[in-house]
Amino acid sequence: MESFAAVLPYDPQIHDKNSVQWHVSGGLVPYEQAVAAMEDRANRIARGEAPEAIWLLEHPPLYTAGTSANPADLTDPDRFPVHPSRRGGQYTYHGPGQRVVYVMLDLNKRGRDVRAFVKQLENWVIATLDEFNVTGEIRDGRVGVWVTRDDKPLTASGERPEDKIAAIGIRLRKWISFHGISINVEPDLDHFTGIVPCGITEHGVTSLVDLGLPVTMDDLDVALKRRFDEVFGDTDRTAQRPPQTA
Repeated sequence: MESFAAVLPYDPQIHDKNSVQWHVSGGLVPYEQAVAAMEDRANRIARGEAPEAIWLLEHPPLYTAGTSANPADLTDPDRFPVHPSRRGGQYTYHGPGQRVVYVMLDLNKRGRDVRAFVKQLENWVIATLDEFNVTGEIRDGRVGVWVTRDDKPLTASGERPEDKIAAIGIRLRKWISFHGISINVEPDLDHFTGIVPCGITEHGVTSLVDLGLPVTMDDLDVALKRRFDEVFGDTDRTAQRPPQTA
């Protein structure tokens, strides 16, 4: 299995170890290889051997089960491979047309505040969607980022329907994050029907293309990179936050 050191090499004579290194993988990256690669990089970051990293990729069609997954929410267990995952959250789908954003960031430098970090990830997604004039929103009791569908009929309760466009699930080891975000660009939305996404039955799933926007993966990547610094800011500044227990 190819190591993350090989997938994303680090040369201290070229790269600043205090910077965030970005990598984009072409093709479809097997999930197990990606997890092993993330863990390898997170360990290297913790040892001070490599810089933080953002890894942009796509997976073949699969389901993952987070630490809170309810087996009853896997409604079609034979449809795609199911991978147990130690990230937070419930069942999620990954597949072609979905941008997976793995974040290997050092919260020792950024402030040991898990809630603040998750909020930053949410704000990053919302700011990125804003690049395409999409209003992403957070809802109490519902993980991920949501969009209100003005183009759909009102619900039985007279409210506008809401669809999920991005999922968030992270894990920390020695205050180094891994796993991260998935944003739906143009996946096959029917693939989500094999699970109850994140345990939520009363709302649907959407994508940028489903919303009528001809956004490509490259377009999204540019927006992600453009909005990253404005959301996460200076690590020297964020490191001044008081530590909290993980």
